[in-house]
Amino acid sequence: RGYLDNITAIGPRTVGSPENEVLAVNYLLEQIRAIEIESTDAHRMFVDIQRPTGSFSIDFLGGFTSYYANITNVVVKLEPRNGAEHAVLSNCHFDSVPNTPGASDDAVSCSVMLEILYTLSKSSEPLQHAVIFLFNGAEENILQASHGFITQHEWAKSIRAFINLEAAGVGGKELVFQTGPENPWLVQAYVFAAKHPFASVVAQEIFQSGIIPADTDFRIYRDFGNVPGIDLAFIENGYIYHTEYDTSDRILTDSIQRAGDNILAVLKYLATSDKLAKSFEYRHGNVVFFDVLGLFVLAYPARVGTIMNYIIAAIAFLYLSKKVLQPKNRAVNNLKKFFTAFGLILLSWISTLVTVLIVAVFISLIGRSLSWYTHFYVSVFLYGTVAAAKLILVHTLAKKLYYKNMNDQNVGDVFFDASLMTWSIALTMITQMGLCSAFICTLWVAFPLLTKLMIHKEFRQKGATIKFVVIYLLGMFVPYLYMMYLSWTIFEMFTPIMGRSGSEIPPDVVLAGFIVAITMILSSYFINFIYLVKTTKMTLITLTTVFVVTLILVCSGIFFPYSSDVANPKPKRVFLQHTSRRFHDLDGNLVKSDSGIWINGFDYNGISHITPHVPEINDTIRTPCEEWAPFCGLPWILPVHFMFRLVKNWYLPAPEIFPASPVHFKVLAKELMPWNSVRLSFEVSGPSHMSLYIRPHKGSALSTWSLGDGTPVASVGGDYFVFYSRGLQATPWHFWIELAASEKHSDGIVSLAIAAHYFFGEDQKSPQLYSLLERFPNWTFSSGWSCTYDLFVF
Repeated sequence: RGYLDNITAIGPRTVGSPENEVLAVNYLLEQIRAIEIESTDAHRMFVDIQRPTGSFSIDFLGGFTSYYANITNVVVKLEPRNGAEHAVLSNCHFDSVPNTPGASDDAVSCSVMLEILYTLSKSSEPLQHAVIFLFNGAEENILQASHGFITQHEWAKSIRAFINLEAAGVGGKELVFQTGPENPWLVQAYVFAAKHPFASVVAQEIFQSGIIPADTDFRIYRDFGNVPGIDLAFIENGYIYHTEYDTSDRILTDSIQRAGDNILAVLKYLATSDKLAKSFEYRHGNVVFFDVLGLFVLAYPARVGTIMNYIIAAIAFLYLSKKVLQPKNRAVNNLKKFFTAFGLILLSWISTLVTVLIVAVFISLIGRSLSWYTHFYVSVFLYGTVAAAKLILVHTLAKKLYYKNMNDQNVGDVFFDASLMTWSIALTMITQMGLCSAFICTLWVAFPLLTKLMIHKEFRQKGATIKFVVIYLLGMFVPYLYMMYLSWTIFEMFTPIMGRSGSEIPPDVVLAGFIVAITMILSSYFINFIYLVKTTKMTLITLTTVFVVTLILVCSGIFFPYSSDVANPKPKRVFLQHTSRRFHDLDGNLVKSDSGIWINGFDYNGISHITPHVPEINDTIRTPCEEWAPFCGLPWILPVHFMFRLVKNWYLPAPEIFPASPVHFKVLAKELMPWNSVRLSFEVSGPSHMSLYIRPHKGSALSTWSLGDGTPVASVGGDYFVFYSRGLQATPWHFWIELAASEKHSDGIVSLAIAAHYFFGEDQKSPQLYSLLERFPNWTFSSGWSCTYDLFVF
């Protein structure tokens, strides 16, 4: 815990700042040297400071290119006395996003790694392989330091596997949410060694689908190093992730101890494993893995899961076909009943989804989004009740209007079989898609089928016996318990993300859709009871009453989305950039300039809740889009423009800023190349963070450049985005771009803009920005900095 407190005491550790490049690095080196002094003779320890420069392209956030110069890595290698040919890597990052102490993301992981280094180095038990500890100093700059290490450091060639320690929340249990690619032996290592396992292939497939707007160093080691690994992250309390509240006192000692126990055990296991040296022999195949209530992890090869899934689905289809088609003289009638029930289930699902989404859209349109953000129960009372009520209503009407002359037990039996059919189809389709998450469908087919076979006689008897109810509930216990456990884990991860997912996607629609999905899943094998019970009147009245009362309260605004509670804050995120913009024409003349504070709310509500506190931020100062300029002429730090609507951000007029270290932009050369191409060479110097925006004009195309692998990667919308960052004492940035132009253009062939971002030091906040930030309410986390934007045409 001392390590964690000392690292966070340094303050925000933004790349390029003295806090990150000097103070944090010096602290780490002091602790590593102290550990080295106490290490036993069974090991050798080497320490290296790496300051790489490089560039790469990545399809994260719509696609962009990254360039870094002189950033910092602190690398430690602990190996047996006689040396080692192979190594396992443990990775954390000590940098933080601006204006935050970064305790969970990722100082706590670096603290855990220091403790593990100390423990392993003090052990008299020799390791079979080396353990490399990478304390990387530029992860928040979109994974730059890990790229610098894995592509340039001499020790990187010996790495056969890695463990990446990350955070998407503050404390709690660390979730294994990515493994591989392939290499099932790594999952088996975690299963065998971890003392407190918490892992889910569902989380892996959700994360890798791109639904969550985040990425980790795992991607870099996988894509640029071709190394398999395990990705872990703290996921609890994501409400304060990347905010000023991410302090060391909020991370429980138990949480740190738990992570340390797990990672030490897995690292030790890998460092003494014969499989590490021959990892290429064990690389084939994916793994289905999931923990059972945090007690232990079940893991098996995906190919075994595929065979098992198809067998279970085949048994279910065989049972259903035998049930429906016998006796032969009633087969047609049975098929009609079966497919009617199947159709009614689908109809109830569709009508429920439509009804709940209508409510969610209504809530979004009247400006009451995220009313459940601080009060989670509101989402259940608002969307869960209407989902359950609509499902019950559809089947109650079917019972009264269509099945009024039929035996209730027979109808209940048919609906159970129709639900089994639904899950069997889902199991077959998801397995066919190659998704490991199909194991969930396996649970929902195997256990109900087994239950049905055990009590099939009781299904047709009039009146439910105690034996029937007990065996039925026991048979459903496993899939229902696991589904509720998994749902809670996903809710815990996703709900906070809705507060930082931009202003484009209505969070109420997303959450409502998820609640409908959970309701449909959990109701699967209880729909048949609607046809067995005498009446559903009281249930419908209760659910409707709860929904109506909640809807009235939500519409009245009683559930405020955000909280400034000291013990459990749930702040609104707002970014403010005091910006000075200058637009130049083809002749270099200044055609437009302005200055203002550009304000972005990071959720769907925009600034509506802040306007009463700061009246000048209102609808009259909406941000205008300069259509002719790349990225609307706005100084995006990252290409997240597609996540935000310009009608939900503001540009408040403010005095021009004059940074002490302004950006210097020079054209070094203009060269005519073969095939009607023009090469433009530039030199740029400025602060530690800059964004370059490029838009080729009509009739021109950006064919190649000196960045990444030489192939330009366009962002969403067609413009090109380059993210630049540097450490200390970096030389000016030189780069060139080459454009193919079919003919001469009177308005030039390319618009190029450079934004300089001042995240620390005397240039970070102007007096006007300070004054505005102080007026923001205490339930906001407002991150502010100054920047300049200069556009040129060539």
